Amino acid sequence: MRRFTRYLVFVSLLAFGCKKENILEGTPACIVDKINQIKQEAVWNPPAKVFRYEYKGQTVYYIPPRCCDVPSTLLDAQCNYLCAPDGGIDGKGDGKCSDFFNARSGETLVWADSRRN
Repeated sequence: MRRFTRYLVFVSLLAFGCKKENILEGTPACIVDKINQIKQEAVWNPPAKVFRYEYKGQTVYYIPPRCCDVPSTLLDAQCNYLCAPDGGIDGKGDGKCSDFFNARSGETLVWADSRRN
């Protein structure tokens, strides 16, 4: 009986003690890998988020700037770097997709870091 009780406690911890991974279902594996990399870092200020959009006929993933002079990142569904729409020293990104904020559509939050500083 003692062994069964330990088993129930163990299964309960697994089922209820672990925080659910709140990454949007259907997110490409390489984007999930990027999110997992971010989770290995200290909490960003502001906390990290990943958004999905349609942009120029393709699905893209936008990671906003994490702080100060750090540029944002725009990736395609295969995690190829497209551009930095904003952030950086002048706040304008790398200039390769200056139309992103006007041309994007279909905003979907893929993941938001719920950790606290």
